Amino acid sequence: MVMHPVEQDEMTGEPNRRERLGAMIRVAGAGALGLAGAGLAELSFRRRLGADPEHRRLGHPLRGQAVLAASKDGTGIHAEVFGPDAAPTFVLAPGWTETLALFDSMTRELLDQGYRVVAYDLRGQGRSTPAAGGDWHIERYGEDLEAVLSATCAGRRDVIVAGHSMGAMSIAAWARHHDVPARVAGAVLMNTGVAGLIAATKLMPQVLPPALALAVARFAFMGNPMPVPSLSTVLSRGVLRYVAFGPYASDAQVDFYERMLVRCPPKVRAAAGLAMCDMDLLDALANITVPTLVLSGRLDRLTPTSHAEQIADSLPQLVRLIELPGIGHMGPLESPHELVRALLEVRAAADAAGHTAAVPAPAPLALSG
Repeated sequence: MVMHPVEQDEMTGEPNRRERLGAMIRVAGAGALGLAGAGLAELSFRRRLGADPEHRRLGHPLRGQAVLAASKDGTGIHAEVFGPDAAPTFVLAPGWTETLALFDSMTRELLDQGYRVVAYDLRGQGRSTPAAGGDWHIERYGEDLEAVLSATCAGRRDVIVAGHSMGAMSIAAWARHHDVPARVAGAVLMNTGVAGLIAATKLMPQVLPPALALAVARFAFMGNPMPVPSLSTVLSRGVLRYVAFGPYASDAQVDFYERMLVRCPPKVRAAAGLAMCDMDLLDALANITVPTLVLSGRLDRLTPTSHAEQIADSLPQLVRLIELPGIGHMGPLESPHELVRALLEVRAAADAAGHTAAVPAPAPLALSG
């Protein structure tokens, strides 16, 4: 390598202005080339994504019959009903920062098999209104589920309720204060925990002292009210893939959830995150006295399999604990077919146990504007 002498000022011995300007130009040029390269890589990624059939399908989810359910505190919960009224029903509750569109792949498969599906947005997320009075306590999420069941499934005995992440926590919160077998025939709890959530997370570096790791997880991650950057980049998608997905998730799945995450209001995200940090619903599991299946991803960093095992050990009528290899936290996106099979397994167990009965005439729907 040939070293070129640097011109120096005769008085100070420092590089002269011409050399400093040249160095600045070279650095700026390298930076511009780097940005151009990154821009071309992102453009190529977007073109590949646009040609992906899965990306196009996820970008155009099914729309059902809209229902506005009034929760106990007056919060408006947006639900959508899919399929024939007389068909056996699945009620699907999404999780933190998610909307009911998360279940689109599962909904399509269930409809193809002749079932009725009800899915809803958690308070403050999607098309549901923010919490009335600013109350984001986990018990309110249980009341929201009760409102949806009353508005869409009153009088039915064929309902299987399933929740992902915070949606499953909502089921546990609901079970604490309601007669579960009087309202549903079975339950599925997916990628979730009910107590000690941040203590078990695998997101924080193991080198941090436990107290510091908990504080970072609580305030910098779960309860952080700062907006998520709206610009999707290689870095943002990489971070999201590490946090929420397994290694086999498609680019379309990661991109779909990233857009969903960005649209979740930051204050809602933080308030709901803190509600999960403070919850303890372990005792409520004893009230879920219907056939219940627990499902977890073995690579789930947000709600590791230790949570699923704790829940399974506490359920009175456990059907099965399923741990999916290669799957992270986003089971409904990463492995929708396996989750549909789990729902059908619970329905078969409920039928065998005599928890279901003939479906009466459906109650009138409370249509939203």
